[in-house]
Amino acid sequence: MSEPNAPLWLLAELTYKCPLQCPYCSNPVDFAQTGTELDTDQWIKVLREGRELGAAQLGLSGGEPIVRKDLEVIVAEARKLGYYTNLITSGIGMTADRVASLKEAGLDHIQVSFQASSSELNNWIAGTDSFQHKLDMARAVKENGFPMVLCFVTHRENIDQVEDMLTLATQLEADYVELATTQYYGWAFLNRDVLMPDRAQLESAEAAVNRFRDQKINDAMKIYYVIPDYYESRPKPCMSGWGSLFMLVTPDGTALPCHSARVIPGIEFPNAKDTPLSEIWKRSDAFNKFRGFDWMQEPCRSCSEKETDFGGCRCQAYMLTGDAAATDPVCDKSPQRHVIEEAITASREPQTKPLVFRNAKNSKKIPGLIS
Repeated sequence: MSEPNAPLWLLAELTYKCPLQCPYCSNPVDFAQTGTELDTDQWIKVLREGRELGAAQLGLSGGEPIVRKDLEVIVAEARKLGYYTNLITSGIGMTADRVASLKEAGLDHIQVSFQASSSELNNWIAGTDSFQHKLDMARAVKENGFPMVLCFVTHRENIDQVEDMLTLATQLEADYVELATTQYYGWAFLNRDVLMPDRAQLESAEAAVNRFRDQKINDAMKIYYVIPDYYESRPKPCMSGWGSLFMLVTPDGTALPCHSARVIPGIEFPNAKDTPLSEIWKRSDAFNKFRGFDWMQEPCRSCSEKETDFGGCRCQAYMLTGDAAATDPVCDKSPQRHVIEEAITASREPQTKPLVFRNAKNSKKIPGLIS
């Protein structure tokens, strides 16, 4: 196989610490048992190696990256190296002065997440009284000249607020708003039956987005509506293919080709503390595992769409079938499509189990779900 193209996007998960407890968090459910976080110098080494490899965009996420006291140092180094930098934050722990200091350090972009359009629902989902502070920080982002980017993760509990979410985004003068239906990994997979909206809710939400666009309420605001693939007939081209465009480095230095790759057993993922990113990207067994098409089984191997969807998501295939090389069951060509239909049916049943909120206490109670 020819040498892979450079990763365009490097995501640095700086920490798993977070003041919020969102039950759909993409962090691994056993995050409390992960290793020691990389220190400042180690992160700077990662950034330098990523830039040498060809990465152009740097995401800074967590957990909550604002808890890192060295965030401005990391941002300043990224600016020197020539990255376009994007901070993904809940806004909690941030202040107007911190927003200004990040601007001075060279940060390009801040994305602020909301859990709902109303204070009561936002605070319940987040597990903390955070809504008003989020509003204040969104305004501080705008006042400091950053693009105003808001993200609402939608699910059964809040998807009926889509129109109100767009109204709130307009009031805050957002430039971009992402309505991202929950993807079922990490904590969201654990809570899938409770979080999954029904088809009528999804159709109503999409209609609300289309009405907002048609009424031209805010032509300047770009709306990205991410639909859930469980209700689709073809799988998403996850990360544009395994090890194709994206590399993630976790707080302890583990390098992954996607957020949830550690769910797949039998793969030894290298650590950036002791292996250069170039070596990891180009030659590691982990990043080459599902590159190309030779690993594919039928019906993917002979499918005319394999160069479009790459067989779907390897993590989802493993979580739903026990085989990471299987066709993603979202695809209606999959012989195991029934597991998706069963999940949708299960989500329609009356739900008696409570949501499991993401926190260190719950993380220690649920060992072994992520390898």
